[in-house]
Amino acid sequence: MAEESLQLYDTTLRDGSQQEGMVLTVDEKLAVARHLDVLGVGFIEGGWPGAVPRDTEFFHRAQTELHLKNAQLVAFGATRRAGVPVSLDPQVRALLSAGTPAITLVGKSHTGHVQRALRTTLAENLAMIGSTVRHLVHAGRRVFLDAEHYFDGYHLNRDYAFAVVRTAAEAGAEAVVLCDTNGGCLPDEVAEIVAETIAMTGVAVGIHCHDDTGCAVANTMAAVDAGAMHIQGTAHGYGERCGNANLFTVIGNLVLKKQHKAVDPELLAGMTATSNAITELTGIPSRPSAPYVGASAFTHKAGLHASALRIDPDLYQHIDPAGVGNAMRTLVSDMGGRSSVELKARELGYDVAAGSDEVARAAARIKEMESDGYSFESADASFELLLREELAGGPVEPPFQVDSWQVSVAREGDHEVRTEAAVRLRIDGVPLAATGYGNGPVNALDRALHQALDPFFPQLARLELVDYRVRVLTGETGSGARARVLISYRDGERRWGTVGVDQNTVTASWRALLDAVHYVLLDDVRPGGGAVPLAAAWAG
Repeated sequence: MAEESLQLYDTTLRDGSQQEGMVLTVDEKLAVARHLDVLGVGFIEGGWPGAVPRDTEFFHRAQTELHLKNAQLVAFGATRRAGVPVSLDPQVRALLSAGTPAITLVGKSHTGHVQRALRTTLAENLAMIGSTVRHLVHAGRRVFLDAEHYFDGYHLNRDYAFAVVRTAAEAGAEAVVLCDTNGGCLPDEVAEIVAETIAMTGVAVGIHCHDDTGCAVANTMAAVDAGAMHIQGTAHGYGERCGNANLFTVIGNLVLKKQHKAVDPELLAGMTATSNAITELTGIPSRPSAPYVGASAFTHKAGLHASALRIDPDLYQHIDPAGVGNAMRTLVSDMGGRSSVELKARELGYDVAAGSDEVARAAARIKEMESDGYSFESADASFELLLREELAGGPVEPPFQVDSWQVSVAREGDHEVRTEAAVRLRIDGVPLAATGYGNGPVNALDRALHQALDPFFPQLARLELVDYRVRVLTGETGSGARARVLISYRDGERRWGTVGVDQNTVTASWRALLDAVHYVLLDDVRPGGGAVPLAAAWAG
């Protein structure tokens, strides 16, 4: 197989959108296509025109609004219906009207599906495939055939499965994609059937795997090793049931492990950014532990790892994360000790000496606080505030003082529940009071803090609370148990978290809220932010 013949084909907008809970608008579909194009895939399957109204609109708008640089847009649809001339079939006409340079047809390769689902003969199914492919090729389109249920069909009637492949190729299909539609295969089985199909037919084949055995990526890699030249998958492995082969993982494996030139290395460095952008557009949380692009893909926690990473990051990382646009992170916990604190401090830009007293004090303090219920794994901001105190040799006072705060929740008659928070602060000794209303105590306190502080510290206006989690600590029960509150924020392009612990959940939340405000106000004095003295920077 020639390197340049390897084709990457994304079907996020069609097969991936069949995932439970995923509903994309046309604008979102166009945006996803643009991000996939930046990644450098060769083909982007946009949907099924004529069958899905939203997809029909997508292809109509794509003709004037979607300007792809690396990929070709593909329309997906079925072969002509049994007994209907191909030129008169409305679905085939809709495929041509989509105006895409390439079209993928789905065709049956499983005799049971032909006879029971299509309710036609095996001969007519071959005729449907051949005539539809030929018609579209004559119309100037590149054509691929998705041989649905190919692997199950192969086991049922191998000769007929081969006949489907030959028929499509002889009619002009550029590649016949062997689909593990039920997702039930294992890698050795896929490799054997792909290799035999190529040997028996001489046809260029592709691979499309579902993940019902958890082997979609492994099956895809096995198919490539066996000679498949066309690779289908979806962003984040989106798809119905257990999903499809995760195209991000497949790309990383092909380029970095197999040295295939499937994606330009410069484009590969943007893969994590692409994955994050698509997550935002779909609204479906990505898996933090996802290979290559996951937030935890290069994250280290245990002390043994941290000690080795301090010497050489490659000792516990299989690639340089920068190659896929990701980054190494260190989690600080009672498991990590001094090495984790040292690595995390350097990650945040602090020049700390190995084995320094400051690092030792910070590590000891973290162990003590975590035994009391704190967790700094998802609270980088709270960790940095703690670290600064140890580096400064004592508490780092914020530019305001809290005199008091209170929250009230009330309902009068049939009216909605009203939550009100009041805060009393002092800035340079001058008293200040503010009130905030919200849909709960934390929301109300957050608004009260913004109301009080934003006029004095404009940088706080960009602080946005995006996630709130509370957990009753293990080993304690009842309404009086201690609670840990983790709050995530967006601050411009950054995303980070704070933590608070107390028997009173609102008090724990207040501590996490204050940490967030203090953290933002450190910006001007954080490493790399200039030589402005702390007090002067806070005084504004």
